Amino acid sequence: MDIKRSGSQPSGQGPSDWFTGTVRVDPLITAPDPARVAGAHVTFEPGARTAWHTHPLGQTLIVTFGRGLVQRAGGPIEEISAGDVVWFEPGEKHWHGATATTALTHIAIQERQDGTAVMWLEPVTDEQYRGA
Repeated sequence: MDIKRSGSQPSGQGPSDWFTGTVRVDPLITAPDPARVAGAHVTFEPGARTAWHTHPLGQTLIVTFGRGLVQRAGGPIEEISAGDVVWFEPGEKHWHGATATTALTHIAIQERQDGTAVMWLEPVTDEQYRGA
């Protein structure tokens, strides 16, 4: 058994290669091998979002606060809010983040395959974010 005490894992700023805007990442789960699960509590300030990305084994988002946006490649932008749960299929290109006016916090859960849980791609442009 391993207990991670509240406040024992430092918060980090979301890297600019992976995020646009102000994003805080609080680690939750990094299970040791052979387990593959990884998870974080992620907070997006208004207008902040991920870059386009994929997950080899899919991703679950559990929205815990605020309002946000999600989009899979080729699909419409969808609004999400506290209490919603979002599943992205393995390999599905997508992004997620806050609305332009409201912050968003979610728990992101994904599994590692061959040591990789996410493949980061190009940034989401302002035009894509606004749905233009």
